[in-house]
Amino acid sequence: MHETKLNSTLRSSAFEVTDLVFKWRCRRLQQDLKVAKYLSFLFQIMAATAKSQAVELEVEVTSSDPSVQDQHELELPPESPATKRSKLSLIPLIFVIYFEVSGGPYAEEPTVAAAGPFFAILGFLIFPFVWSIPEALITAELATAFPGNGGYVIWADRAFGPFWGWLMGYWKFLSGSIYNAAYPILCADYLKLVIPFFRGGRSRDLAIFFFNVVLIFLNFTGLTVVGYTAVALGVLSLLPFVLMFFISIPKLDPGRWVDLRHKGAKDWKLYITTLFWNLNFWDNASTLAGEVDQPQKTFPKALFYAAVITCLGYLIPLFSGTGALKIDDSRWSDGFLAEAASMIAGKWLKYMVEVGSLLSAVGMYEALLSSGSFQLLGTAEQGFLPKVMAARSQRFGTPWVGILTSSTVTLSVSYMSYVDIISSANVLYGLGMLLEFATFVWLRRKCPSVKRPYKVPAGLSGVACMCVVPMGVVVFVIASARKMAYIIGGALTVVGVIGYFAMCRCRDRGWMEFCERGVEETQAEEMILHGVVPIPCFE
Repeated sequence: MHETKLNSTLRSSAFEVTDLVFKWRCRRLQQDLKVAKYLSFLFQIMAATAKSQAVELEVEVTSSDPSVQDQHELELPPESPATKRSKLSLIPLIFVIYFEVSGGPYAEEPTVAAAGPFFAILGFLIFPFVWSIPEALITAELATAFPGNGGYVIWADRAFGPFWGWLMGYWKFLSGSIYNAAYPILCADYLKLVIPFFRGGRSRDLAIFFFNVVLIFLNFTGLTVVGYTAVALGVLSLLPFVLMFFISIPKLDPGRWVDLRHKGAKDWKLYITTLFWNLNFWDNASTLAGEVDQPQKTFPKALFYAAVITCLGYLIPLFSGTGALKIDDSRWSDGFLAEAASMIAGKWLKYMVEVGSLLSAVGMYEALLSSGSFQLLGTAEQGFLPKVMAARSQRFGTPWVGILTSSTVTLSVSYMSYVDIISSANVLYGLGMLLEFATFVWLRRKCPSVKRPYKVPAGLSGVACMCVVPMGVVVFVIASARKMAYIIGGALTVVGVIGYFAMCRCRDRGWMEFCERGVEETQAEEMILHGVVPIPCFE
């Protein structure tokens, strides 16, 4: 066995030497450069394969020879808790995705006020097929084909190059962090109902800061803790609406669900943006792919079950509230579900809904903070950000620098106007989604031979057509934004472009330490990983 391992090592060295000799002879003989590069590329693949075989044989020798095994055990340093961190399994991942996308039906009421019960129900039946399912399918394919904590940063980098990978990550990170600023505000708003001292001024600011600190600490304790916390929060926040549905059954009038009468003009702008707000962020979970157990198998299942829970979570309260209550549509404003629960079952259910709303805000904050911090970690591992951003806690294995960075951005915008927060985040997120759709289609054309454990069952023209309607929705949402959102979004984009070239300058001058990987080594690893030998592209 030792002799076989030695032979494999010698073969690896021989291939490397042959590669160097071949390049030298080609220069001497002025052979065609393209042919030289291609054959050299093949030698590198063979060398990498021989190295991997040598490693496998070494593992076999270690396991079969007790003396060698003992020797290796003495040489290996003890594993740190960060290296032994547990992976996220199916059930916690389902609820992490659920909170990143929805978190419950607590902001669906404006759809009824904007267009009436019929279109509200129809919207939550159709919009998932128009927007959510295409986005989830794209996430399932790309997250399993290019698994890693960078998520969409990796996808855009592979498709269009490092600048667009950076810009994708920048837009998505900022939009997620800005969205997240809304949830401590919601927590503070619910706290003031219980303790009047927190109704305004410095006391309210103190409450927002307190909720940020507590939720940041929970995130720091580990993704597994966040995952199982999300399971508990999801069950508790949905329970009041399940009770509300069963209690409302004797009072239901199905005719109200199809009533097209609506006082005043329909507000389609509010209607579409509310649906978009409630059903986006399916791709955020892709930044956690490196922390998921068997992501190629787990991600498609988790996305499917999360989509089912999300749709039912919106439709059940709508059917209950609109079918059991004969009231004016204008009363369906933010927070009306608690009043509807009180009308249907009594104040005890109203209190349950209000507590459920608070728990939902906590769950959404934790899920978005996790995806944002792991995105920064993955972006640093790709060499876009300084190496310090990839630092993990030795005890919990969490990206503590990423958590602090994400939470600092979130805290800094927590004191903005709630409407400006949502409008600015919609613009940045929309820009990122337009780039993501283009990335998905272009990767199908650019990398057709890459192994895709899950693949959308359509060809290049089919997936291009699938992206047309969602892109139209994104354009509509961006066009519907407030003027201040354009100013904020444009200014932040300019800062992002400057930041990219500043990071390039720091890396070139050696002012900061970055994670670096050789291009040729990465290509050889990818070919062994995907089981294909693609023809390299040469100029």
